[in-house]
Amino acid sequence: MKRDSKPGFGTLAIHAGQVPDPTTGAIMTPVYLTSTYVQEAPAKTKGYDYSRSHNPTRTALEQNLAALEGGRHGLAFASGMAAIHCVLNTLRAGDHVIAGNDLYGGTYRLLRTFYDKFGITTTFVDLTDLDQLHAAFRAETRLVMLETPTNPLLRCNDLAAIAKICRRRGVLTMADNTFATPYLQNPLALGCDIVAHSTTKYLGGHSDVVGGVLVCNDDDLLVKLRHFQNSCGGTPGPMDCFLVLRGTKTLHVRMERHCANALQVAQWLERHRKVARVFYPGLASHPNHKLAKQQMRAGGGMVSVELKASVAQAKKVCSSLRVFSLAESLGGVESLVDHPASMTHASIPAADRRRAGLGDGLIRLSVGIEDLDDQIRDLEQALQRLK
Repeated sequence: MKRDSKPGFGTLAIHAGQVPDPTTGAIMTPVYLTSTYVQEAPAKTKGYDYSRSHNPTRTALEQNLAALEGGRHGLAFASGMAAIHCVLNTLRAGDHVIAGNDLYGGTYRLLRTFYDKFGITTTFVDLTDLDQLHAAFRAETRLVMLETPTNPLLRCNDLAAIAKICRRRGVLTMADNTFATPYLQNPLALGCDIVAHSTTKYLGGHSDVVGGVLVCNDDDLLVKLRHFQNSCGGTPGPMDCFLVLRGTKTLHVRMERHCANALQVAQWLERHRKVARVFYPGLASHPNHKLAKQQMRAGGGMVSVELKASVAQAKKVCSSLRVFSLAESLGGVESLVDHPASMTHASIPAADRRRAGLGDGLIRLSVGIEDLDDQIRDLEQALQRLK
């Protein structure tokens, strides 16, 4: 039985940031479909003036997500990339970024095709190797961006160690926690400065909304981030905020099923004669398994697989699955399969992908919450097609 006074995760997921509507008693947060707010006098408001700046539905979502991450401040965005863009907007020309070399293709594209031309340079390194991190620092380094588990190779970076190194150098750390979710891992508690999520994924959980969020504790950092959130305008609409709030209410129960299914799928794949290698932090064979057990509560819902097959055959497997739908994105209740080299990570040059260990035959599974037996049967029928 829980004996301290702090609410548990499930209670926070359902209640944090939300109270019954004082006007009607409605238990669900109202969707405030308004662009502007009447003021009592010029500049005298009830906390809201224009919905790009603030909206009551968005406020509820920001408070909810901050509570789930154990943070003080939440900022919601129209997409995960808008959230990452906001962090990068705090930099100046001449600044330097260190990023993981195994990260989402959209993040790589933003750094290379947008910020490069404004004089903000990036060094991509394997952040599981702290020696590479140390070697990448420059006098002008201002930010370290990491994912853990990474997308799509599911490497686990040591959040506490990286945050400690960066803190000594006065460098900010931003951890993309999309794959793990706050149910499994809390980067702020391990010393990171900013946590980012694509709320499109597990937080929304139903493949019906696109969004992003940043969570931090520092008041001065909040002021900087809030400025660019408002000035650049990449904010979510109230209906999108409502849908993510609906999703977070079941995050804890969904993640338990995602993790249970993914572990069983990973173990089954690891035994399959047509599988060369399985990437899943919950497997003892994973090179970062010990670290994953230290900083995660379970292995997550994502599994990546290298098949004993050609690239063409790997693509054929993706197209042959039926319970696993061939689509980009992840984290919904339904299972998805993705071929990163031609889909989510196609914007990364092939040589850079291969240098980071992302082979053209790799497939990525977002293991949903369907019946496990149906997932296994689907994978088996697709793998039987391999010669």
